[in-house]
Formats: sequence, structure tokens, C-alpha cells
Amino acid sequence: MAVHTGGKLNNPYKDENGVRVFDVKAKSSEYVWHRDEDTRLIEVLEGDGWQVQFNNTLPLLLIPGMVFCVESKEYHRLIKGVNDLKIKITSLDK
Repeated sequence: MAVHTGGKLNNPYKDENGVRVFDVKAKSSEYVWHRDEDTRLIEVLEGDGWQVQFNNTLPLLLIPGMVFCVESKEYHRLIKGVNDLKIKITSLDK
């Protein structure tokens, strides 16, 4: 998830050995509605209280072990939980 702020690109996450880690200490404003270029399969590895919300739906609680798909160009956002979120992302379009 990338945030565009005045020509500067900020990420509230880091990639570590194929795992994306979202920082619970990042500002809530960094977790914005966005779209990804490719369809992605997401596996939740760790994290408590995090939610994903898709356009025109209620937020869905992310639970370790769950797997879900984010379609290409589908608007979505993360809602912060109580500790860092770790996910594995697999691109289905490449």
C-alpha cells in the first residue's frame, strides 16, 4: 500500500523475506483507500484486530490463517489493529 503525498511516496509497511509487515505505529492516515494493479492472494500470518474493507462493504476482521483475494483495481483499505500485521502476498496476474 503506497500513499502519495506531494510527490513523496510513503509506505506504512516493510517487506521482509517475502512477508509484508504493516506497522501498527504508523499514522492511521497512512492507511488509505487504494487500488493495486494486479490481483493478489493474501494470507494473514500474524496480527490482532486488523480489518480490511472493500468498497461498499463493512470491514472484515483479519484472522491469522485466513486467505482472501483482492481483485485488480478493486478499492480497499486496511484498518489498524493492536499490533503489527504480517501477511504473505501472492500476485495472481504474473
